[in-house]
Amino acid sequence: PVITEVEGVPCCPLESQVYHQNLEAIAARLPRLHQDVFRQQFRTADTSLLDTYPALVPYLCSMDRAQVLALDAGRQFHLAGIFASFPSDIDSELKRFGIRIGKFVYGDNELYERNRMFVYQYLMELYGFPIVSERRTSSALFARKLHKMGERFLLRVLGQTDRTITTYTADGENRRYPLLEKIALVKVDEDQEEVIERIEEGGFFLDRARRVIIIRITYRQHSFDQSNVRQDRALSVAFQEVLHPLTGQPLPGLNIIKDTTNMFLRLNDIVRGEYSGRIVYKRTEVVENTDTDEKRLKFLYAWLTKHQRRMISYSDEFFSNVSKVLSRYLYAPENDEAFETMRELHREVCTRFSYIQQARRVRILEDLRLRTFKGARITYRQMMREALAQLTDLKFEISTFFPDLVDAIMKCVEGILSDRYMLRTYMEPPEEHLSKAGLEIRRNYGKLVSLLDGFRAVRKARTHKDEAFS
Repeated sequence: PVITEVEGVPCCPLESQVYHQNLEAIAARLPRLHQDVFRQQFRTADTSLLDTYPALVPYLCSMDRAQVLALDAGRQFHLAGIFASFPSDIDSELKRFGIRIGKFVYGDNELYERNRMFVYQYLMELYGFPIVSERRTSSALFARKLHKMGERFLLRVLGQTDRTITTYTADGENRRYPLLEKIALVKVDEDQEEVIERIEEGGFFLDRARRVIIIRITYRQHSFDQSNVRQDRALSVAFQEVLHPLTGQPLPGLNIIKDTTNMFLRLNDIVRGEYSGRIVYKRTEVVENTDTDEKRLKFLYAWLTKHQRRMISYSDEFFSNVSKVLSRYLYAPENDEAFETMRELHREVCTRFSYIQQARRVRILEDLRLRTFKGARITYRQMMREALAQLTDLKFEISTFFPDLVDAIMKCVEGILSDRYMLRTYMEPPEEHLSKAGLEIRRNYGKLVSLLDGFRAVRKARTHKDEAFS
């Protein structure tokens, strides 16, 4: 259902915008079995009045339709519409958003074709959905449209399954996006002993035998950043809390969905063929369990894709453990024969893993650009030393780097070299006025410029090669 202040719901031209719902209009949308009963029960009732809504709920829930509750001229809520879906105008919205974030350029059809799926995926993720059914898409874009109009609203959408409810809220505050929350049924992993103990103490289990809880997750949306190696990260978890199944009381402070231990154990289960679950491979194929090498590779591809942004950010210790598990499976000589018949699939998984490995190194340069290294603030002298060391190592791998990562490396280095304070303090004064540290910074600055020129030359040569090949 949607509760909104849009009077008469002018955003929904696909339906007749009448103040009072016509009895026959609702009846026609019901399964034939319920139509006569419905007509008999509501033949003298005004189905638009909120007083009638509780009696309507059983019928409305039997429809796969959106319900809109809106304010009338007297500031009273009424049932303003029942819609097959909301108008989404997806192509126009994608073009506007893509141009705003720099992924599309007017008149460049090739760029549009190349980046359309990325823009589509990023825009949908901002509103809490993957690219799924048309109705979830229209719900997300309807929330976007209402928010742009400055309306106050609450929009609640059932997920692809009946285990998740997504809620958008806008209360008139000056926010870039509506508040995004999800309430879901989640199974707590049995190794989270302390978490299970706290949940059990307060009676927060919905099903103790299956360790099922009700969790509410509030997300933080991120503006697109072209220079960030994790540029496809549209969402991150702001906070999470377990809800009591009877009282609704929240239990904050538990880490249910971001636990790295669970991720690592699940990866081990996949590689060993002991994971029982279901994933959707490339949005087209449902894969259940991991009893064959082909299924394991598809699970690994989905797992790496899902956790890519988190793995780029996580600690060296965690990623080292992940790398050992993946390398032992993907590159083990004893698996060569099994992978021979699925070479393309194996290559896809290895490529995804390589991208994450290389992106982690680029992330270090991004942190250095902000004068941060391993979570600590550093001096300009340390920044230049570390940047030079990282770039010197990277130049030996540039031939195997992904083009977008090479672009990210160059932007990071350009950002370091264009730091105004550093230029004013260490590059503009005469050499005799500089300290020993200042002279070292100036020397390393020149070395970085030289390395950057080398990266630009390789990137330019590769671009010309790709153009000639195409």
